[in-house]
Amino acid sequence: MKKEYVVVRIDAAPDGAPYVVVSLSSPKDFREQNQPMSPFGSNVMGFTNMDDMVKGLNKMMSGGMFGQAGGITSIKLDMREYKELGLSVGDNVFLEISKPESLGV
Repeated sequence: MKKEYVVVRIDAAPDGAPYVVVSLSSPKDFREQNQPMSPFGSNVMGFTNMDDMVKGLNKMMSGGMFGQAGGITSIKLDMREYKELGLSVGDNVFLEISKPESLGV
């Protein structure tokens, strides 16, 4: 499986270890996050009909507890991997996950 992501955040290891945590989001979610904010604050959502309200409410509820962003994938890279990749916020990346096929048993 191969998916496209956008780097939304790069954090140092919380314990001071030599690795970084790279947070990834789907390109669709990244574009939605960059929409202009409401002048009434980030938790106020405007809607014109009930369908929009329900969709917006579901999206807000899926954001997680304590304001955590929903749909974020995080990976831990050691410093060597991070420097080799040369990642920065806003870069498009592809994440490929594969399961080795076992022969025999």
